[in-house]
Amino acid sequence: MDTEKKPICVIVLGMAGSGKSSVIQKINSHLAAELDKSSNAYFINLDPACLEVAYSANIDIRDTVKYKEVMKQFTLGPNGGIITSLNLFATRFDQIMKIIDKRKSEYKYVILDTPGQIEVFTWSASGTIITETLASEYPTVVVYVLDVVRNANPVTFMSNMLYACSILYKTKLPLLLLVNKIDIMDHKFVLDWMHNFEAFQASLEEDSSYSANLARSMSLVLDTFYQELKVVGFSAVTGEGIADFFSNIDKCVEDYEMNYRPEYLKIKMAAEEAKKQKQQSQ
Repeated sequence: MDTEKKPICVIVLGMAGSGKSSVIQKINSHLAAELDKSSNAYFINLDPACLEVAYSANIDIRDTVKYKEVMKQFTLGPNGGIITSLNLFATRFDQIMKIIDKRKSEYKYVILDTPGQIEVFTWSASGTIITETLASEYPTVVVYVLDVVRNANPVTFMSNMLYACSILYKTKLPLLLLVNKIDIMDHKFVLDWMHNFEAFQASLEEDSSYSANLARSMSLVLDTFYQELKVVGFSAVTGEGIADFFSNIDKCVEDYEMNYRPEYLKIKMAAEEAKKQKQQSQ
């Protein structure tokens, strides 16, 4: 596979309020301002419940699946409505792949914005289908957006790191940690907590709660995860860190080609073989 002729798929995940859509909007405006149009991006919104997006989406799930109608028809709550809407969209994701394939020479990136209810995408069948379908055809990277202000609390920080680690193992794809809102708060403490065990322990010194004790224990467990994790400080307001973001995306693509692509080729071949056997049995 020649990665230069195929777009890089970037799946943007993060907790509600972390600034995923704002990050994508800043990426969009940055690329639009570039004189070199070879770095164009194709944007896909996968959040059926959002009222509006801050960027111009090329494909928007809301155009094909009406979230409130799904809730009403199937008597679902908000999260159930989002999951079902994604499931309905995923059944036709092969059509999205055809669109991407048709226009792959025009774009360097395909950027996907996901629901704020992060577990709805990460742990759902539709999220797995979309992720595996993309990764079996194109270099794919997962970007986990972290709100630096909320994560100044060490217990909250550890919760996010555990979630990021679970996403790495669930998707089996390169993961980039994007520490957002550094225009409000410096993210150096995040790097310090990752690479200095004593510094993280010191931040929990006055907290004797069960969650704090668990965070202390987990900081040792995640040591290997931290060593391999790529981290970028970013501001969706000022654009600070955007060059570092694209540089690390390229590094993640190299990682994908070397360590992750062979696994996804196996998944693709197994799916094609199953489809072939089904056709023969009919």
